Amino acid sequence: MDIRTTKLELLKTILETENNDFIQRVADFVKKEKVDFWDELTSTEQSEIKQGIEELDNGKRVSYESFLKKIS
Repeated sequence: MDIRTTKLELLKTILETENNDFIQRVADFVKKEKVDFWDELTSTEQSEIKQGIEELDNGKRVSYESFLKKIS
């Protein structure tokens, strides 16, 4: 059975059921399986993002044009 068929069968099962516990278990499972991009970043990347947010919070900003000049 291919993945598309499996997805359609799962969707059909979910749509046809009136069992609230089953629906909640499926919803909980899906939430648990979702990966948070933050957890996939390296500690260096996380630190750089945190530093950038801190700088923005402290009013340290550059214009978009300045940024483009710097990277080109």
